[in-house]
Amino acid sequence: MNLDEVRSFIQAQSLESKIFIGCDSEVFKRNDKWMINYYSVVVIHIDKHKGCKIFGQKTTETDYTKDKKKPLYRLMQEVYKASELYLSLADVIDPRDVEVHLDLNPSKKHISNQIVEQAIGYIKSTCNVVPMIKPSAWAATSVADRFLKIA
Repeated sequence: MNLDEVRSFIQAQSLESKIFIGCDSEVFKRNDKWMINYYSVVVIHIDKHKGCKIFGQKTTETDYTKDKKKPLYRLMQEVYKASELYLSLADVIDPRDVEVHLDLNPSKKHISNQIVEQAIGYIKSTCNVVPMIKPSAWAATSVADRFLKIA
């Protein structure tokens, strides 16, 4: 994702445009080594009614997690990447409405529930916004997930 291009696009939009930031990930094995693809997206909803423009980026990192059934490190990395993306665009976002979407489920049935409070607190403290989680976090759960499938 070319952040200068994203910045220019945001600046060219009216203050009515709304911005959504999200991140999703997937684990895979390459050459007997576990890896993680992270998919970060910025969705600009133009004037809140004129369609949207989506910017996305894939980053690949080594997964050092020993227990693949406990993806808490990977999920927090998604949170960190969403925060980093927000902070890198903060100067052009303000005063537009912005939402940070986290692919975390508050239900105790899901392991991501274990970090919901930590993740919300992190986004509140670094981005000064209250993040959206499932089922309202469509930028992470749908857009980034879809980007994951086509990238």
